Amino acid sequence: MSLPPSPSEPHAGAQATEGRVPLQDLVLMAGVIVIAACGLVYELCAGALASYLLGDSVLQFSTIIGTYLFSMGLGSWASKYIERQLVAQFLRVELLVGVIGGLMPAGLFVAHSLLPPGEMAGFRVLLYGLIVLLGALVGLEIPLVIRVLKRESRRHYALKDLVAQVLAFDYLGALVVAVAFPLLLIPHLGLVRTGLLFGLMNVGVACWTVWLFRDELRALKSHIVSCVACVLVLVAGFVGAEQLNSWAEQRFYGEHMLLKRSTPYQRIVVTEGRGGLRLFLNGNLQFHTRDEYRYHEALVHPVMAAHGAPKRVLVLGGGDGMAVREVLKYPSVESVTLVELDPQMTELFTHMPRLAELNAHALRHPKVKIVNADAFTWLEKHPGQFDVILIDFPDPSNFSLGKLYTTTFYELVDQHLAASGYAVVQTTSPLVARRSYWTVASTLEAVGLRTTPYHAHVPSFGEWGFIIASRRPYAMPRQLPAGLRFLTPEALPLLMDFPADMARVPAEVNRLSNQALVRTFEAEWGSAH
Repeated sequence: MSLPPSPSEPHAGAQATEGRVPLQDLVLMAGVIVIAACGLVYELCAGALASYLLGDSVLQFSTIIGTYLFSMGLGSWASKYIERQLVAQFLRVELLVGVIGGLMPAGLFVAHSLLPPGEMAGFRVLLYGLIVLLGALVGLEIPLVIRVLKRESRRHYALKDLVAQVLAFDYLGALVVAVAFPLLLIPHLGLVRTGLLFGLMNVGVACWTVWLFRDELRALKSHIVSCVACVLVLVAGFVGAEQLNSWAEQRFYGEHMLLKRSTPYQRIVVTEGRGGLRLFLNGNLQFHTRDEYRYHEALVHPVMAAHGAPKRVLVLGGGDGMAVREVLKYPSVESVTLVELDPQMTELFTHMPRLAELNAHALRHPKVKIVNADAFTWLEKHPGQFDVILIDFPDPSNFSLGKLYTTTFYELVDQHLAASGYAVVQTTSPLVARRSYWTVASTLEAVGLRTTPYHAHVPSFGEWGFIIASRRPYAMPRQLPAGLRFLTPEALPLLMDFPADMARVPAEVNRLSNQALVRTFEAEWGSAH
């Protein structure tokens, strides 16, 4: 008498197909890659949006990712309560994820544009509410896929093999997106269209699920109608994304947008109003043409004129070329090296006529060499010393920027500074961010440099601070180039005077190991808004 095969043994039919994977299983496995890719894109879109709209800070990415992963855990836990109609439930989850995730960037942009300036509490509630909902739905996907595959492929896979394969495909999809998101998706599609594209991919998984299981799905027509409706909504959003972006940004900036461009490093927007042009990077104002001369004259001339006859000048940051414009007013200058991370910044301010006019076509000057590289890395790899080093970075609102204000970075600056040279750092507002300002002074002094703090009033920013760093005492210049609109030799000493509300306060040294400045900066500017 022969015994029936045990549950752990494959029967003859299974043996006949051993080594062959059914088409249905392959399609579902491919769906896992899409699911993983889409889930990660929604997470990255939310983090990028939070950074753009709430402040470019590691805090935003950290809290978004933490909330998203926690919500995915809730979804995975809740999946055990789904016991019937697994395919239909998976189908519904895919449609919800596709529509909510795909429309999330557009919806958040619109919501942010409609809110009054400074009223971010409601926006945060909406943002994190969507993250929790979307994360929970994404958390349902993989457990449901595994259960569907186990049901359909019980004769081909042991559970351990099935879980291993599903997770391997899941991580593969995540890797592909992690590379493509900053290098391809954001520069070419932008956040809104990236979200909608991956929403369509999620809905595509739902569509082929309907096709694969068309013989067992109840209410097949209603599922087909739902899929078609979701596709139409997302396609309409994709087609109208540019108009939506323009409307939302128009409301946010309040002026005609002369230029808008997303790069791997930032969102560049130039607006045009009655007062002139304004440059925004990630939503933060960088200059207004009506008063930028005050900022750039204050940044450049106190050190250039004090040196006497600077020949080699290094400009770190300042891809708009405004600082270079001021440097070239000194006949003694033989070479200017501009190190700017984003090549699209220097490209725009070199070749776009309206923008190149602002820097008097300085970036095309034969004395100027443009290097598109990270300033930290460039200083580490390139020897040489400079008579004057101008440091014109954005404010230290995140750890990537904060490293450019640390003792480690200033040690590199010191190594490249000639013995008789001067460096100057733009250092945020000593009035609004008083402790942050003096943190930069303490950090420069910690590497053995003498400091000479000063400030200037720039109407677009208010009181703005700068710090000169050198090995020799600072000598006040007696003469400045002709034709300056703001600075005079008589006014220079007044810039060094700090009233009581901006006077020096004790401040921690900013090191790579503590990044104290980023936390201080966030606290001070956060309370100011």
